Amino acid sequence: MTDILLKNIGLIDGRRADIRIEGGVISRISPAGEGSEEARETLDCTGKVAVPGFCNMHTHGGMAMMRGVGEDMELKTWLDLIWDIESMIDGEYVYASTRVAALEMIKTGTTLANDQYWHPNHASAAVNQMGIRSATSYTILDGMDAEKSARQRDELISKYEDSRKWNPLSMFTVGIHSIYTVREDMIVWATEFARSHGLKIHIHVAETKKEFDDCKAAHSGLTPVEYLEKLGVLGPDVISAHSLWLTEHDVELLGANHVNCVHNINSNAKLASGYKFLWQELADAGANICLGTDGCASSNNLDILETMKTTAFFQKAWRNDPANLPTGTLLDMATVNGAKALGLHSGRIEEGWNADIQIVDTDNSFFLSPGPFLANFIYSAHSDCITYLICDGKFVMKGRKVASEPEVLAEGRRIMNLYQPK
Repeated sequence: MTDILLKNIGLIDGRRADIRIEGGVISRISPAGEGSEEARETLDCTGKVAVPGFCNMHTHGGMAMMRGVGEDMELKTWLDLIWDIESMIDGEYVYASTRVAALEMIKTGTTLANDQYWHPNHASAAVNQMGIRSATSYTILDGMDAEKSARQRDELISKYEDSRKWNPLSMFTVGIHSIYTVREDMIVWATEFARSHGLKIHIHVAETKKEFDDCKAAHSGLTPVEYLEKLGVLGPDVISAHSLWLTEHDVELLGANHVNCVHNINSNAKLASGYKFLWQELADAGANICLGTDGCASSNNLDILETMKTTAFFQKAWRNDPANLPTGTLLDMATVNGAKALGLHSGRIEEGWNADIQIVDTDNSFFLSPGPFLANFIYSAHSDCITYLICDGKFVMKGRKVASEPEVLAEGRRIMNLYQPK
């Protein structure tokens, strides 16, 4: 029997359909009203549209309870403050904060979070307890200290072994914080470890002009991308967060290696790190382009719909081209491209694909005009029009209600008061 039947739901192209979900997969899409199979759960979706669940491809869930702690600062000053705060927190804090992050992502349409933070066992458990997918890293940040580096090698191996017991919705990844916080030999070792175990590599790359300039000064004129290429890091298993300060040669290298480049416009603009993300050039060269929010301490929310709008507006403005970054391409960046980066069959509303679906209610002023659905969704609406969310063929939000929300918020407040500086 069909697990979920979405009756008379709109598709992005304007058709109405019945979508059947079985075993976590979209089993059938048929014209609305065709067939009469029973389902364990049926939802009348008149006035609603199915959109693939968003993939937030760069975030730090454990920072969800750090909003507003470092406002109006450039990245280096901001990082110093954040690292001071992080020295006081533990796994209990990360678990509570990551559940808050997952709650927010659910309510804004995200079904997959690519997370780089501390205490991966706690972070993974938090996301999966909320019912969505996660890619969770053990993050290496040795501060160029050989003793700490050796300790983190052992910890990475241990956490990888722990991950074998994780929920199937979660995958373990290797996080390398950045070239300026991790020793060269550790970058190489971690990359080799990841590849020998079939793991994705998640790293901050070329986020600021200072990182770009400092790398050239320290490594005989090599840019961050060229330095990583020299070390043998670049490849289709790499998720390169930011990828903002690039030369033409950098673009060629990222494209030739089919690297997954993640744009985080709200964080980059807010920290004044930059805004001229070369999505078109990177895509043309062969890179896979994804979107992320970064953590709440820098971007202040985890709303991919907002990220899509801001991304498009900045691209159109600095390129002086209102036709740049059409809505269909933007949607792919926020959905299927992220799933592709992690090797998942998600991001499309098609038969045989994972049933990771957000259901958008169009019975409001934002969709009243005859404009295309995607234009109204991205440029006009807000994420509170997302009323239902399905992940892995199961409802995780119904009518804007997430069952665990009161408990998640109450526990978040309790933990925040215990661990966060007053």
